[in-house]
Amino acid sequence: MRTIIFIGLNKSGSSREAVKAANELGYYTVVFTNQEKQIQQRSEYKDVHQLTLVDLYNIEEIKEQIDILLDRGNEIKIITSFVAKYVQTASMLADEYCENYLSTEALAIMENKEKTRTFFANQSFTPGFKLITNDIPMPFVLNYQNLKFPLVVKCASSTGSKDVIFAEDMKKLEKNVNKLRSKDPSETIIIEEYVDGDQYLVEVLVSNWKVLIGAVIKQEITKGKRFIVTGYGVLVEVPRHLEDSLLDVIETIVSSLEFQNGAFHLELRLTEDGWKLIEINPRISGGAMNKMIQAAFGYCLVEETLKLLIGETPSLVKSTNHYVFTQYIILENKGILNKVTGKERAAATPGVVEVYVKPRRGTYVTPPLSMGHRYAYVIAKGDTLEEAEYIAKQAANEIAFHLRRE
Repeated sequence: MRTIIFIGLNKSGSSREAVKAANELGYYTVVFTNQEKQIQQRSEYKDVHQLTLVDLYNIEEIKEQIDILLDRGNEIKIITSFVAKYVQTASMLADEYCENYLSTEALAIMENKEKTRTFFANQSFTPGFKLITNDIPMPFVLNYQNLKFPLVVKCASSTGSKDVIFAEDMKKLEKNVNKLRSKDPSETIIIEEYVDGDQYLVEVLVSNWKVLIGAVIKQEITKGKRFIVTGYGVLVEVPRHLEDSLLDVIETIVSSLEFQNGAFHLELRLTEDGWKLIEINPRISGGAMNKMIQAAFGYCLVEETLKLLIGETPSLVKSTNHYVFTQYIILENKGILNKVTGKERAAATPGVVEVYVKPRRGTYVTPPLSMGHRYAYVIAKGDTLEEAEYIAKQAANEIAFHLRRE
């Protein structure tokens, strides 16, 4: 059986859709998970042929499970992950067990914010930054010639806006550095300039050095205790000057990392001094990303990524060209979810493509401290991007989360 092994799986979003795409392409799908809840809810993962509980931080245990598959006669074509923290692990395993078209070394740089900043330190798209390692005592003094407030403090291994904090003065900066250091004293902390400007997300496939831009998406950011992306507007047509300058950045990244094949997404801000790279991740963005791109352009980005991983040539030929906006819902209060109302009204709104509500009744919900605390989304189409945005926001307003205090 031609088999694809997925390391880690989220219940919804791009990683789940990748499994479904693999199934539709005719592959036997194996998921290694460390979430016992997924095993308990096995019936909800019908597109997964084999779901196995494994310690995903124990490489030897994963290898034992792979060896069992090989002994059983499975032909392993791909070992991959569409979940942020397991991308490099999957590539390392692919190096050993199957033909890997990716560069594990390049993925390791992309996956870690410290390595990314250091590797691209001399590029014009890299914001000013300073690394605070665990041997630097507190309080410390910044070089004010290089970094000026406001600043952003983040952990080198943070994902999904987790442990990314805004600091407007020295007092807040030292407080936030101490806060992050107390969580993990060995973790490198990055302090970087706060970059002002519109933020964009760019989905990229690279096939034998050829750069394919899957989508350019303007992001709407809500700034509370964390920077949370709550809106995504897919650009149907990217202005030529923006596309050309984006390609310059992407091609610099690809050539510098010797990234011959693979998928990644960039988050960048457009400033008076050009593009500034906020972060890079060696995978498609999670959440509703694959679905919003499919609603806009007709192709399934996770499916084309799988084709790339198998050694085939991906195709991003548009069969549709729709304006699409996705509105995420975050909460202002915390508590136990009693019920959600308005989902049907939202779904019935003309122009709405999909409504998704994540938590079940009885789930503890909270104001966002990471992207994982976005609890619902609405994807909408319109004749213009403004219309798609209006429809998505109006439909999202129909949805209400009813909470009870702990």
